[in-house]
Amino acid sequence: MVALSFAVCLGLMPKTNFRKIATRRIGREFYHHLQIDTSLLEFIGEIGLLLWRAILNPLRIRFKALLTTIKEVGFDALPIIGLLSFLTGIVLAYQGAVQLQRFGANIFIVDLVSLSLLRELSPLLTAIIVAGRSGSAFTAQIGTMKVTEEIDALRTMGIAPLEQLVIPKLLALIIALPLLTIFADILGILGGMLMAYIELGVGASAFVDRLSEAVSLSSFLTGLAKAPVFAAVIAIVGCFQGFQVTGSAESVGRQTTVSVVQSIFMVIVIDAIFSVIYSLLRI
Repeated sequence: MVALSFAVCLGLMPKTNFRKIATRRIGREFYHHLQIDTSLLEFIGEIGLLLWRAILNPLRIRFKALLTTIKEVGFDALPIIGLLSFLTGIVLAYQGAVQLQRFGANIFIVDLVSLSLLRELSPLLTAIIVAGRSGSAFTAQIGTMKVTEEIDALRTMGIAPLEQLVIPKLLALIIALPLLTIFADILGILGGMLMAYIELGVGASAFVDRLSEAVSLSSFLTGLAKAPVFAAVIAIVGCFQGFQVTGSAESVGRQTTVSVVQSIFMVIVIDAIFSVIYSLLRI
């Protein structure tokens, strides 16, 4: 579109031809995205059916692949998630301390750090990290298998690729992401506790006492409830984009990029929807 506009500006192409080409291009792009959206809905429907069958008959689940994936997306992600959550808690406490110190409300740093992390930041940051780390890995793995025709080999042997490849990844992420979120909550609060002591002189005992008053079970659960939804979105988008690979290494890289961007975008949109719902329910 930019090249066409440039050509029109230079007088190399009549405006009527430009309008026709632009209209056709817009139509093709719209039709292409409509096809992708329809395919995604079909993919979600098939995954939902397979997941229901797996729940009714747990023996259909590949537990070895499930445990391996939990290790890869959960245990192996602990260092990066712990570090970023700890630093996020430090930054929150530092920025809040500057303002609270002016009003002599030092103890309320506990409310600021704990509620921000538990309700919003920990689930969101954890999901974004997992989308960039594990969602892209799902796309690359399935895309590579499609390039090397391993997907076709599975179908030839009568094995459903979705049941073999997607269900273990989906279940593993649904199990691992809430646990990673809890881990991020703990490390973030520890970071905030450290900075509160350094900047405001709020000791660990005073911090913990105020924490028990500031944080309720509902505050903890409202943040944790987002994690399984984020996990399902990341796994479905990552696996779907893997199956969209057309058969070249360039396609694998392109779909991996699309997977990360779409996953993060959808996670943020869903987080905003949760915020609206919680506001309406006054949670």
